[in-house]
Amino acid sequence: MTREDPPDCAAEENERPVDFQSPILEKRKRPVVHPSAPAPLPKDYAFTFFDPNDPACQEILYDSQTTVPELFAIIRQWVPQVQHKIDVIGSEILKRGCHVNDRDGLTDMTLLHYACKAGAHGVGNSICKCILYFLPFLVLNSTCSDFNHGTALHIAASNLCLGAVKCLLEHGANPSVRNSNGQVPGDVVPDPMDMSLDKAESAMIAKELKHLLLDAVPLTCNLPKAGTLRFCGTTEFASGQWVGVELDEPEGKNDGSVGGIRYFICPPKHGIFASVTKISKAPEQPPSSVTSTPKTPRMDFSRVTGKGRKEKKSTQKKSVSVGSLDKEGMNIDLGDQVLVAGQKQGVVRFYGKTDFAPGYWFGVELEKPTGKHDGSVFGVRYFTCLPKYGVFAPPSRVQRIGGPKEPQAENNGVKKVHQVTMSQPKRNFNTVRTPKEIASENSISRLLFCCWFPWLLRAEMQS
Repeated sequence: MTREDPPDCAAEENERPVDFQSPILEKRKRPVVHPSAPAPLPKDYAFTFFDPNDPACQEILYDSQTTVPELFAIIRQWVPQVQHKIDVIGSEILKRGCHVNDRDGLTDMTLLHYACKAGAHGVGNSICKCILYFLPFLVLNSTCSDFNHGTALHIAASNLCLGAVKCLLEHGANPSVRNSNGQVPGDVVPDPMDMSLDKAESAMIAKELKHLLLDAVPLTCNLPKAGTLRFCGTTEFASGQWVGVELDEPEGKNDGSVGGIRYFICPPKHGIFASVTKISKAPEQPPSSVTSTPKTPRMDFSRVTGKGRKEKKSTQKKSVSVGSLDKEGMNIDLGDQVLVAGQKQGVVRFYGKTDFAPGYWFGVELEKPTGKHDGSVFGVRYFTCLPKYGVFAPPSRVQRIGGPKEPQAENNGVKKVHQVTMSQPKRNFNTVRTPKEIASENSISRLLFCCWFPWLLRAEMQS
């Protein structure tokens, strides 16, 4: 046996008669599932795996008596030598009359699935040319139970096979198909932040791959769908300005979070993200004045829910209690425990307008030093905390921790005024003020005047 023998064997196989008596020689019109079989190995072989580069193994590989289940078993060994020769093994499988969509009975994988897995970063080919030759008959979106019923795009994405992903997308693979875990191919890309420093190149490919797949997902909001605007701004899953909408009906795709990052809160299947140009004003809704963080000329905020003028007045009075976009309608006060962006816990220390960005912002003191400052931004101090413990977030990214607060009665404002009044220094009753002077004060003073005037007269008479 010499190194020139394998090509001779391959040439002899190409010249074999068409009437070769093999049960799998004739090409089938429908795919089948091949039973599992052990991988063939040469006699007295020194290695425990099949090496397609070894002459003895090549003799078995090109032998027409080697069955399709045995060739699938060779691919299942999954060593670098096999990955680099996935195109050769795939060609041999197809030469034996195998349908391009046939499956391995042990792994439920097709040749396309194996080719995408072999295209892992730094190993093997991106995708078999011999498989793309059968593209008209190829099922690009076929799922595999061994990969949580994901498609070839899921397999290529999880193995950082950028070339295979681009090739599949160019030929019409669907990037919106979800596996049994509800993940699209862009969701199964390994997180670049979890990779070590020696895998910097893989981290760059992972970042590029994630953007490529998520940008390919058609995130659109059809005009007949009605909903309420919950978020507007930049996101991690795509570039540019995006709006998050809570739909009136469960026709969405998420609950306000994408890729583990929460942008707003809504029931499952009620949330959807869309570009600014896909949102239009609902004609039946009257315009209402609201405050939003980013102002986009083409954005329509008419359906943002709010409390109208009453909320505006309470904001002008710099009230501590403010409403958040919480699904249970809970209020967030200074000192409340909150969750920022669905990940970081902390305590609210500030709420109001800032000099560094338009709109209203929450200032949160985090429990861990994962913030960005000590409560001051660009020399302006908004609250005080330790360095790296402070962070600012818009109301749409802040969620109160704990159950909903007890509903407050209408006269709670009066009770709060009483508490504030009792905490103030005692009045000096030696100087008697006329009712006209008292009534000329602000609304709180007028309220105090109405409540305490009889008692004040009695105190003056006793003095």
